Amino acid sequence: MEKQEFLKRYLTDRRGTYCSKWDGLEEKFGESDLVGMWIADMEFQTCDGITEALMERVKHGIYGYSFVPEDYYRVFSDWMERRYHLPIPREWVRFSTGCVTGIAWMIHAFTEPGDSCMILTPVYYPFHNVVTNNHRNLVTVPLDYDGHGYFTMNYEAIEAAIVEHQVKMLIQCSPHNPAGRVWTEEELDRVLSICEKHHVLVVSDEIHQDLVIGDHPFVPAAAVSGGRYRDMVVTLNSASKTFNLATLIHSHILISNEELRKTYDAFAAGLNRTEVSLMGMLAAKAGYETGEDWLEGLLAVVKDNYAYVKETLNRELPRLTVCAMEGTYLALLDLRAYVDPEQVEEFVQGRCRLGVDYGEWFGAEYRGFIRVNLATDPAYVEQAVNHLIQGVKALKTI
Repeated sequence: MEKQEFLKRYLTDRRGTYCSKWDGLEEKFGESDLVGMWIADMEFQTCDGITEALMERVKHGIYGYSFVPEDYYRVFSDWMERRYHLPIPREWVRFSTGCVTGIAWMIHAFTEPGDSCMILTPVYYPFHNVVTNNHRNLVTVPLDYDGHGYFTMNYEAIEAAIVEHQVKMLIQCSPHNPAGRVWTEEELDRVLSICEKHHVLVVSDEIHQDLVIGDHPFVPAAAVSGGRYRDMVVTLNSASKTFNLATLIHSHILISNEELRKTYDAFAAGLNRTEVSLMGMLAAKAGYETGEDWLEGLLAVVKDNYAYVKETLNRELPRLTVCAMEGTYLALLDLRAYVDPEQVEEFVQGRCRLGVDYGEWFGAEYRGFIRVNLATDPAYVEQAVNHLIQGVKALKTI
């Protein structure tokens, strides 16, 4: 689908719908008249096939206990095989209400209180909380940042921290939020080989897998090197980011190793008694069956929004760094060349009137960065960029 057709058909005003991004501005930021560029969802209605599937069930009017049909597993596996060359056997699949909930369950199933769990910062802030709130030792290893918008993994630091802290689990973000990287197979192979060497279980949150706009493809951790590492990997993914379905609370836990599945199932038998979300399951199935054209339209919008941000800010504010965004729809901006990191919140909210996610939420070292959501109306993107340009120029620091 072309960008303009996508915008014409699916762009929607979300104000007045209990929308966190807009109606929650006052609670989050103390002001309601900001341009909402924060939380990771979209201003776009989901694809027609999903809406039709949900409306058909609503007409039926019954939402009682339901099971996952066999054709759901087939449709999901076909999506994964078609796009990532990774068919998913039915026996691998378990369900959760969200990927962060899935991380929490993996922590409980496979580690003990006091065990060390590693994350690579800057990373989505619930990754920090889900470790510490479950009484595990949080080990953070910063990604290497080249100062020009590109993040890479520091393998020596990762291995040293694993050894020093006796790390039991690496919680990986792939594609990476907010660094924007779609890790190459070579990068994944290297970090997974380190984890293999030291018997570290890898929990790979791949919720952004379908949102790639860069030059190289997404590779699931379970597919790296022909599947060499899949017995030490648990994958978490979902249709929720792909098709804007976050509150339908339906996501996948993929465990290929039989012993790990037995361990997880034993844990889940005592805790996870939640039924699969009927509406979430129906929505995901319909998205996998009918949503590829819609997804192409979404990616065209995101790609053009990112190009506009990068080109305009590079031209008007050449010392402001727009970080690489190979995947996700979340762009990380480094404002430190123009704004004192301690003043960024006052500058961005007070002067520029933007509601954003701040770098220090993702890791203490990243104060002075902001994350902006580009799965939105291009008019909001232009407004946000113009506010930043005008705000910096008013500081007379360019």
